[in-house]
Amino acid sequence: MSRAHLDRQRRRLTATETDLGVVRQRALLVGTGAGTRSAEEAEASLEELALLADTAGADAVASELQRRDLPDPATYIGKGKAREIAELAEGLDVDVVIFDDELSPAQQRNLEQLFERDVVDRVALILDIFAQHAASQEGMLQVELAQLRYRLPRLRGRGITLSQQGAGIGTRGPGETQLEVDRRRIQRRITKLEHDLVRLGKIRATQRKARDRRALTTVALVGYTNAGKSTLLNRCTHAHSLVEDRLFSTLDPTTRRLRLAGGETVLLSDTVGFVRRLPHQLVEAFRSTLEEVCDADYLVHLVDAGAPEPYGRIEAVRTVLREIGAGGVPELLVFTKSDRVSGSDLASLLRSHPDSVGCSARTGEGVDAFVALLGERLRALEEVVELRVPYDRCEVLASLHREGEVLVEVYEEGGTRVRARLPDAVASRYRDLVANPPATGEPGAAAGGR
Repeated sequence: MSRAHLDRQRRRLTATETDLGVVRQRALLVGTGAGTRSAEEAEASLEELALLADTAGADAVASELQRRDLPDPATYIGKGKAREIAELAEGLDVDVVIFDDELSPAQQRNLEQLFERDVVDRVALILDIFAQHAASQEGMLQVELAQLRYRLPRLRGRGITLSQQGAGIGTRGPGETQLEVDRRRIQRRITKLEHDLVRLGKIRATQRKARDRRALTTVALVGYTNAGKSTLLNRCTHAHSLVEDRLFSTLDPTTRRLRLAGGETVLLSDTVGFVRRLPHQLVEAFRSTLEEVCDADYLVHLVDAGAPEPYGRIEAVRTVLREIGAGGVPELLVFTKSDRVSGSDLASLLRSHPDSVGCSARTGEGVDAFVALLGERLRALEEVVELRVPYDRCEVLASLHREGEVLVEVYEEGGTRVRARLPDAVASRYRDLVANPPATGEPGAAAGGR
């Protein structure tokens, strides 16, 4: 182990609080663009890696992009490039080398031995960010589960100087290697975490059922990380969700009531942001939280209008939505942070997606138009039914006006004939009042449905 490596370890152990916070690590970023990604996509991904590193608490002092079709099985970047990166890391005196792709356990061990410093990949970096930001009990359990699943295959080669077994006389250990002990301990912890998350998932499911019984439509805010979901939730519902100009500042879902222009009330939920190549460990661990998205009646897909490659981010989010089973939920595309782009650029984005809308949650510009359009979209999904309400049940009329959209109201002998667009839960409550369908050709004869 080199003197420089010992100095780095000592510096990390003795790092004290400064006026700006905890001493930050120096990081060297390495990308390859392996696979089918273009050079532009690989560079954009490396820039995003720098933002992820900043969020995790490291400063990217340099970056290296190597174009290759397939990763090297031993070092991912090849022996020659690995030696070059090792010299660069030594010269820059970095603390950690961060790779933009997922490394195999063997590749990570080989690179750490060659570089004589920590080596982490994109998955470990995102897991670390999630661990820093998780606040609720469920969020912390989900992150720990994802971290343990990631670390389990990487135990080999660590702690081998402890209890070991051998094949000859005098080389046999006490019966179990430290590796086996660690693996069994992690497996037990994973099993407990899975059971705890199942229990919390049942509680969340019960809460969703309670919302369904109240017949409230649920709308989930989804989008790329740092697209402005929390800011829009705060603007529309006067909530106080944490807002930071950093990636993954929101991990735990927040739900608030939103009153639409037509008087209807819906539940608006802020959810965790997505990112390109979101680690499958996180998707699996956060599945119970992501069910809030799958069970939503409608999605509001937020896109940062000023972000590089907004179309790539749209596709990245939709890929994750398909992966978690929410690809079929209807969505409204909203380009946020419109105050940070020119009018022509925003107009170009809106033309490319005719059913979209632009707004700035920070200034409030376009937010009213967004809420109005959301109300129209939700009403278009609701079932149109015709009811005959007796005069002695006036509370039903009040409920229809409060929970749906009354289209026609005609007073007849014995009761009021009402044609209204209603949520499924409301319509099911008044099936006994459904009137005879209007004759063919009468306005509104064709009733819409989901």
